[in-house]
Amino acid sequence: MNKIWTWTGAAWLLGAGAGFAQADAGAAPAAEMLTLAELMRMGGWLMYGLAALSVLGLALIGYYALVLRVRSIAPPAQALRLRELLKEKRGREAREFCAQQPTALAAVAAAGLDFLKENPNAAPGMLKEIMESEGARQAGRMQNMIHYLVDLSAVAPMVGLLGTVIGMLRAFNSVAFDLAKARPMELAGGVGQALITTIAGLIVAIPAMMAYSWFRGRVIKLTGLLEGAATDLLAILENRGA
Repeated sequence: MNKIWTWTGAAWLLGAGAGFAQADAGAAPAAEMLTLAELMRMGGWLMYGLAALSVLGLALIGYYALVLRVRSIAPPAQALRLRELLKEKRGREAREFCAQQPTALAAVAAAGLDFLKENPNAAPGMLKEIMESEGARQAGRMQNMIHYLVDLSAVAPMVGLLGTVIGMLRAFNSVAFDLAKARPMELAGGVGQALITTIAGLIVAIPAMMAYSWFRGRVIKLTGLLEGAATDLLAILENRGA
């Protein structure tokens, strides 16, 4: 009988403890997610600068995705047509074709054709230098184009760091003059600004750096395609002329 009462009392205590725990959990206020407007307000005016940088980064990524393509650099159809025209020694039509479809390959071919037009008796080595120089210029243009993403990924964390310094300074100033009158809300506001701007800067910088790495691989691939197509055209020009 004593064992029955013992087990009954233990069960009641366990049930009561669980009930009190559930009551405390229900009474505790649930943490609410901050809205974007609240985050902008807490982060201060630097958040608007970071938002502008994020918009700029998205615009650059979209632009590079449209521009850095095979059809814009060295389209196979254009390379095939140029080879046909050069083999048939139709240099004038080849120049017009390059003007109608302005790509990187067209610029390299046009540089070679213009050089041959002005210097018909030039040494073959000079033609190679002219076309390689134009090809290097086109490759450098693509490299310089995507370098803006690197600049963006470097500037965004610095802006976030500036917000961190301003937020910490704001928190310290709340207790610097009168420790007795310091309010926790003022401290929390300064620390919150420091953390929010730091996170925002990293959120802008990390995708920008990842996008740069991806576009760098694409530029390397496109540069190889451009070099191959330009080499074929150079061989035709050296052997048959325009």
